Amino acid sequence: MTTALLLLPDFTLILIGFAIRRWMQLGDHFWAGLEKLVYFILFPALLVNAIIKTQLDLGAAAPLLLTALAAMAGGMVLGYLIRFVVPMRPLAFASIYQCGYRFNSYIGLAVAGLLYGAPGIATMGLIVGVAVPFANFTSVWMLARHGEAQIWREVLRNPLIWATVAGLLLNLAGFVPPKPLQILLGRLADASIALGLLAVGAALRLHGQSGLRGASLYLLLVKLAALPAIAAVLGRLLGLQGLYYEVVVLFAALPTASSAYILAMRMGGDGPSVAWLISASTLGSMLTLPLWAAWLAG
Repeated sequence: MTTALLLLPDFTLILIGFAIRRWMQLGDHFWAGLEKLVYFILFPALLVNAIIKTQLDLGAAAPLLLTALAAMAGGMVLGYLIRFVVPMRPLAFASIYQCGYRFNSYIGLAVAGLLYGAPGIATMGLIVGVAVPFANFTSVWMLARHGEAQIWREVLRNPLIWATVAGLLLNLAGFVPPKPLQILLGRLADASIALGLLAVGAALRLHGQSGLRGASLYLLLVKLAALPAIAAVLGRLLGLQGLYYEVVVLFAALPTASSAYILAMRMGGDGPSVAWLISASTLGSMLTLPLWAAWLAG
């Protein structure tokens, strides 16, 4: 349980963000600006800083990434099954369907850094850099109202992908940043975790679930229980062990990404149900992520 308790500060920050949003009246513009700052500046700095100073075992990256993508694919298959059981409008289904496999990068990078330091962040960054395009393509395609050019634009504008690629190239080139740059990247990286988790908490919505309760609860089980179980089994079959194995299981256990709500709303989907699912999965992961972490440590 010691490993599980290490996650308590991160989840406390999420709850603090939730409380600040409700009681300090800072305004929606403040939180929108904070999320942009974290997304476009601070988290990319965190990824680059971690990747360039970590000795990566790229030979083991193929089974690592295959395990992560296979776990997401399992969530897609399991999530699709509800269409045959629960009657709902196609666009409503497409909206909540993405909640069965999308992941919150903020929480993932925070947890990996807390438990494993810079190597954990670098490993999670590798997974995120590959998994983000996979998730975006599938989600936009299922919502079925955007053309392929727009899908590519969303992927190409994702700063986490670019930061991962930049970090890898600098790492492979043997680049050692000068001391002032190291300090700058370190300062930005330190700020990213706390502010990112506060933003996650501020985005929580505990109301608005619109009649798809059975399907929503099923997707929660898929995301928080089935996906990490798939990653745990497949990772062993592919020979993963140590840091790579533990990080990929925790990646699969992450709650749903807040960007799923933005995508659903922009494409005319069921935003309230998605917002409820994001919040429920985030709160649920406060129980399940420590349990998975304790299992991995034991």
